[in-house]
Amino acid sequence: MKNWIVIFLLLAAATLGFNLFQIRWAAPFEGQSLVACIGVLASACAILLLLVLSQSLKVAKRLKEK
Repeated sequence: MKNWIVIFLLLAAATLGFNLFQIRWAAPFEGQSLVACIGVLASACAILLLLVLSQSLKVAKRLKEK
């Protein structure tokens, strides 16, 4: 499970980086830049959720050991 979390974190980070370069900073909320902004937001949410999952697995493991 830990390996899958790392793989998905890397994919989400790559998607975040790609979408950041697709944003036209002169008009970020028009056309394809809006799609890239949504992609950045979605990637950031995915990273946050994966980090929460990772921490919850660590807590569950520690509680199981006690």
